[in-house]
Amino acid sequence: MSLKEFDVNGTDYKIVLTEQVISHVNNLKDLYNAAYEDPESFEDVSAEISSTINEIASTIEPPAEDSDLDGIIQEIIKAVDNKAEEIKKELEGKPEKKSKSKK
Repeated sequence: MSLKEFDVNGTDYKIVLTEQVISHVNNLKDLYNAAYEDPESFEDVSAEISSTINEIASTIEPPAEDSDLDGIIQEIIKAVDNKAEEIKKELEGKPEKKSKSKK
């Protein structure tokens, strides 16, 4: 877990990037991709997109203003992507463990 602080339209917001928030963000990205790849499916996924955005927004302090929501979601997606990149680099930097062979 890590705390992310950011400014949107002059308001300072905070969110804790929990596994649940990260899962919601990844789900949201998948929904955006589905809607982008098949615009006809947008109606099918728009309710789920809205619900997922509301789930993410409910974890933000102070509560998000509707006018700030788009910018907030963009900041959170960037934060999750950056966190994933950090973890990937960290894992790549660790030497592989050698498995012990049984004799």
